[in-house]
Amino acid sequence: MRFATIVYNEIEHPCVYIEGKGYYLFNDLFQNKTPKTLLEYIQNPITDFPAINSIPHKDATLCAPIPRPFRNVICLGKNYADHAKEVVETKLTSQDDSYIPKYPVYFTKSAYPAVGHNSVVPLHGHFTQQVDYEAELAVIIGKEARCIQEDEAEDVIFGYTILNDITARDVQTMYGQWFFGKSLDGFCSMGPYIVTKDEIPFPVELNVSCRVNGETRQGSNTSMLIYGIPRVISDISQGITLYPGDIIATGTPAGVGHAKKPPVYLKTGDVVECEIERIGVLSNLFR
Repeated sequence: MRFATIVYNEIEHPCVYIEGKGYYLFNDLFQNKTPKTLLEYIQNPITDFPAINSIPHKDATLCAPIPRPFRNVICLGKNYADHAKEVVETKLTSQDDSYIPKYPVYFTKSAYPAVGHNSVVPLHGHFTQQVDYEAELAVIIGKEARCIQEDEAEDVIFGYTILNDITARDVQTMYGQWFFGKSLDGFCSMGPYIVTKDEIPFPVELNVSCRVNGETRQGSNTSMLIYGIPRVISDISQGITLYPGDIIATGTPAGVGHAKKPPVYLKTGDVVECEIERIGVLSNLFR
């Protein structure tokens, strides 16, 4: 099943999306105790849906599936070997004995609000000249998780979406940490949908790619993650309780603009498309 948040008749609505049919608004699906947001639904899921008419795709504007996460996105840095290597080579992090991190590298990213498919992302040209893209698979937590084992991780997942971890590289370098440069307004794009875990085999092995103006810049598979989803969920839950609606961005593969020689950053008019098989394409215009 695919869940989305749309604007219809100038009002934001959580909904179910069925390809070829359209969007089914929660207001129509639930006769009593209608969840006001998709986040509220994830926290208290209901599965009994009546047969109703849908909203056509052309009449809806997609938002991020969870436009206002209840806390920061939990992110993984340097979680593909090829990206870990290019990060070290471009001096975005300190040089270690090995470019493969000995432990998962965690940080958080503000996403309040997150932007959705086809949204315009501001380049903040008054503050940064080095805006970059990072295509990532994001995991949406569906159950409270505390001190769980790796073989229990799948059970606490609600579903998956695409996340573009947009980053101001000069800000990231200047301030010596990752939060600020990754948390400027509009710098967390998610969508187009949350695909529930029953539609994606576990362990998750999905092709991930990113295109800028049609040119492929990134291409890999989530099977290449250094620290896989079970390890990451178990790891975090040992000390931080995960709650329904939490979002974990699993890291990006090689091919970011900052690592090119010379570096290539996003400019006004650029279109970035992040694609993950079985989920779809997340596209944004930058200006």
